[in-house]
Amino acid sequence: MLLTANDVAHSWAGEVFAEDLDTADQVRLAFGLLDLLDDYWVTCEIRFADVSAEGPLPAEVLWDGYRRRLAADRDAEAVTYSLWVDWFEDRRTAATAFAEVLGNDIDRVVAERSEALLHRARRVLECSGPVPWPVKEPTYRTAVGLPALHSVLFQGLLASYHDVYGDLEPAAALALLDQLDLPANTQHLAELRYVLAAGHENHHSPRAWDEVVRS
Repeated sequence: MLLTANDVAHSWAGEVFAEDLDTADQVRLAFGLLDLLDDYWVTCEIRFADVSAEGPLPAEVLWDGYRRRLAADRDAEAVTYSLWVDWFEDRRTAATAFAEVLGNDIDRVVAERSEALLHRARRVLECSGPVPWPVKEPTYRTAVGLPALHSVLFQGLLASYHDVYGDLEPAAALALLDQLDLPANTQHLAELRYVLAAGHENHHSPRAWDEVVRS
């Protein structure tokens, strides 16, 4: 019987945390399995271990694992999806997770502009919609200083409006949007500017978005 990566992840990812290793090495082994399988379920088992009775996991090892994979020049969909739906949508963990994967380093990203740091910043900003606005706004404001991040900042603002758990403050978001150097034909730019100027916080005001789409 041929097993898929997802089959293997469901069968074995949780077993990593039963291995006769110290916790830090268990976390490193779990991330190694993630590299091998590239399956979101491995990140679920990492999070389960973090919130278990034996948790939390060593923060420096946990977040270093995320940062390394966000910075790598390879697909990171499982990692970004994990951040989005598990860490960022949970108000108990969003602030810490966002700080660890980008917020604490945004000044360095803008100053150094290395490809690895830009990879990480772009991936985090794109999935940052659910992060509470007061947590992410300082990072967004700093990122405005780097034109290479303007397109993903726009995606972050758009997700902050449209995500089910998206969060933004309309006036502040509009002020940031107006500082972005974007092509005039950027999809949804006009709609987002319109709803923010009208004071709408999220997609729960669907008529506002539809109104500008029809105009």
